[in-house]
Formats: sequence, structure tokens, C-alpha cells
Amino acid sequence: MRKGFFVVVAVLSALALVGTVLLGTPPAVAKMRYVTIGTGGVTGVYYPLGGAISKIVNKKKSVHKVRVSVESTGGSVFNVNAVMAGDLEFGIVQSDRQYQAWYGLKEWKDVGPQKDLRAICSFHPESVTLVAAVEAGIKTFYDLKGKRVNIGNPGSGQRGNSIDVLTAAGIDWQKDIVPEGLKAAEAPKMLQDGRIDAFFYTVGHPSGAIKEATSGRRKVRFIPIPDDVVKKLTDKFPYYAPAIIPIKFYPMAENKEDVPTFGVKATFVTSIKVPEDIVYIITKEIFENLEALKKMHPALGILEKRAMLQGLTAPIHPGAMKYYREVGLDKYLKK
Repeated sequence: MRKGFFVVVAVLSALALVGTVLLGTPPAVAKMRYVTIGTGGVTGVYYPLGGAISKIVNKKKSVHKVRVSVESTGGSVFNVNAVMAGDLEFGIVQSDRQYQAWYGLKEWKDVGPQKDLRAICSFHPESVTLVAAVEAGIKTFYDLKGKRVNIGNPGSGQRGNSIDVLTAAGIDWQKDIVPEGLKAAEAPKMLQDGRIDAFFYTVGHPSGAIKEATSGRRKVRFIPIPDDVVKKLTDKFPYYAPAIIPIKFYPMAENKEDVPTFGVKATFVTSIKVPEDIVYIITKEIFENLEALKKMHPALGILEKRAMLQGLTAPIHPGAMKYYREVGLDKYLKK
């Protein structure tokens, strides 16, 4: 009886071994991979843009095994540094900050060019927006002298833009104004509370923060950037371009016409260390669901595939380039 039992066990073991050899071991189940997009303040456009991307990608998470989350951050400089450090996989940054990081300028002057930085695409234009309280007596750009003005928190793209335009206009931001370093989301309330006279914000329109600023008890107006100052900036810096603020989005502001200014573009960046297949998946989902993305925020309504390949300084990530070559978009990239 015992002998027969061991024979049966031996036969079954042998059959199991043969089956394993012939059929192979079952493939391991692919694990979900998690990535995070660094954005900006919750009242800006970066945060809902990041949320829109994550929503689109996560619809197919069971297929491609990639799940995207979004983090509200201090803005462009923070996002570049976090991506370079590996704390974030992706970041939305202003085109000027991408340029400066790649070439080792401004905040990266001491640490040098960020050569692991890679570009994916660009999104909406962002206008440098100057909002002032009517009662503060600020009617022109030069009326900022002596006023308390928020230029943006350290680590934000808008701070650099604020300093650039003040300098181009001959206004010393450290001496001629009283500068504040508030985050963009804090500035509208501070303006309405009378604790600042004006604030800069580089943002796509319409913006929740700007709507908040124009809808309070304290009346406000947008201050135009003088044409000669805009020309100085666009002549000197390749990432700046003339822009306007559409007044139709802000009916409670004192202005009756669109306001001339200048701006940059929001760009999507990553690191060369992020796997090619992950970047490919996210790039493909963005471009193949562009109509859905455009409906998720008014500032995204003007997106067009060809224009989304402009405003990029760092090399295109191989994962994104793979998609562009597949669909013929690579011909629109700057050589």
C-alpha cells in the first residue's frame, strides 16, 4: 500500500515538472506604478490641469498599470528641483523656468545646467497679470512706486517675471516698492483685506484667483504693461511674447477693454530617469484625448497639437518622442 502511494506521488510530481517545462511558469502579474505631477496653487490653472491629466490617464490604469496623482506645490522652480531630485516624476513649469533650468541661469546659476531635465509638451499661454486696488491710486505701471506689491513666493515662476518686468521698466523691486513674497492663492484675499496694494500673477485665463480678486468689496483694476517695456522683454528673452488679458472673464473689474501685457507658456517636464514607457503612455493619453482635456478648464480650450510642441527648451524625452514619431508630430519640433 505504502509502495503504491509513493509511486503515485512520484508520477504526479513528474507530470507537474513536465507541465512546467512545456508550458512555462505563469507570468507574474504586472504591478501598478505610481507617478506624481507637481502643479501649483489650487486656485491657479496648473492644479486643475494636473488633475485633468491624471483623470485621463487613470481611466486606463488597469490596462497600462500606471496611476497618476497630483500635488499642489510652490510652482515652477519647486517643480523643476523636485523632478531633478526624483521627488516628483513630472512637473508643470513656465517656459522661462524650463529655459533657465536647462541653461543654469537665475535660481540654477550656482548649481549649473539641469542636464537631466526633459521636455514633453506645452499647454496654454500664461499672461503676466498685474491687479491693483482702485483706492490705492495705481493707474499706470509706474504708479507702483512706493506701494506694497506682491511679486510672488520664492520658487515660483511669477516672481521671476515680476522682477524682470519691474527691472525693464526701471523700477528697483528692492527699493522702489515694498515687495511681498506671498503665494498666488494668498494674494487676492490680502488685496481685498487692504494689506497689499497690488499683486502680480503669471497665469492662464480665466483664473479662480483673479476672479476672487475682482469680485470682492474692494474695487480693482488690471494695470497694462507699457508697450516699450514689453518690447524690451521680448527682445532680450526668447521665452517671452506679447499677450492680452481677456476682460470678458472678469466683468467686475474696472477695466472695459482687454489689457495688454506679456507672457510665457505652461510646459510639461520630466527627468531622463523616468522610464520611457511611462512617459510614452502619458504623452499618448494627453494627445489622443485632447478634446476631453480642452473641456476640463476654459484656459485649455485653445490647445492645438502643433502649438503644444512650442516653447520647449530641454530635449524631448525619448518616451514622448516615440509617440510624436509614430503620429508624425515630430516634424513640428524645433530642430
